[in-house]
Amino acid sequence: MCPLSDPFHDAQDPVPAGAYAGLDELIRLRFQARDLKLARQKKVFSLLVGPHRARFRGRGIEFEEVRGYQAGDDIRGIDWRVTARTGKPHTRVFREERERPVLIVADQRSSMFFGSRSCFKSVLAAHAGALLSWAALQQSDRVGGLVFNGRDSTEIRPRRNVKTVLRFLNDLARFNHLLKRDFPEDDQGLDAALADLRRLARPGSNIFLISDFRGLTGHGEEQLHHLARHCDITAVLVHDPLERELPPGGYYSITDGIRRFTIFTGDAGLRRAYEEGFRRKTDRLRRLFGPLGIPLLQLVTGESPVRYFRNLLGGRR
Repeated sequence: MCPLSDPFHDAQDPVPAGAYAGLDELIRLRFQARDLKLARQKKVFSLLVGPHRARFRGRGIEFEEVRGYQAGDDIRGIDWRVTARTGKPHTRVFREERERPVLIVADQRSSMFFGSRSCFKSVLAAHAGALLSWAALQQSDRVGGLVFNGRDSTEIRPRRNVKTVLRFLNDLARFNHLLKRDFPEDDQGLDAALADLRRLARPGSNIFLISDFRGLTGHGEEQLHHLARHCDITAVLVHDPLERELPPGGYYSITDGIRRFTIFTGDAGLRRAYEEGFRRKTDRLRRLFGPLGIPLLQLVTGESPVRYFRNLLGGRR
């Protein structure tokens, strides 16, 4: 881990090895998020949705007050109801929206408690969530989030202050440390989390979904369709190289925590089928997210999330 006196010491290194994320690590990422500019999100992520258009709404305007009409006011802003009630012309005044809610959704289910390179997927998701939350705060956006593990979840409504981010990071670390080999969960964990997110998110929210997206069913897809109508969503697929392809040919002993098996990975047909399974999964996600204008990012264990997001959103090189 990098010392506080040298916050960029390991910025390009992978996540520190281990099965759990430390709260101090997540807090320290504040220094490494300083170069991330979420304002570049629209330009960069729009290239990742193929022939579909990403639905980035950007900052808008908010209603401020109704006041008496003054010379030079745009007549399109006249509030005809108040004008009719008072007998004098009144106009609606708007101000530019200075901030927008950013919601970080972090998956900490048992399927994320796996990794063959450097760290577990659950740890990588926690680091990615911390980076994005710090990046959002530094550009004066309101930051909130949802952390779920398939059994419980915690919600943090967006606020523009360090205290809210620290609370979110504390929940990330707490849920991360609850994971264990035989962790019990509900099979509808991801769908339920998306239903909770739909209730939490307000129109115009900027949402980052960080997950391996296992267990996503039709009910969850329906929630995504509703969310995408009014919110900007970015999907961050977290996976491990071992999920993409088998290790070099040989005999390996594996276990699901209860039973132990021996597999031979030198069979060409088995290797092709395994790799095809991962491709089908990612293709399914692209077919789902593309028409909704949702970019699909991919984070891999063993690689630096700081480097990954700096390549996409870095304000300086």
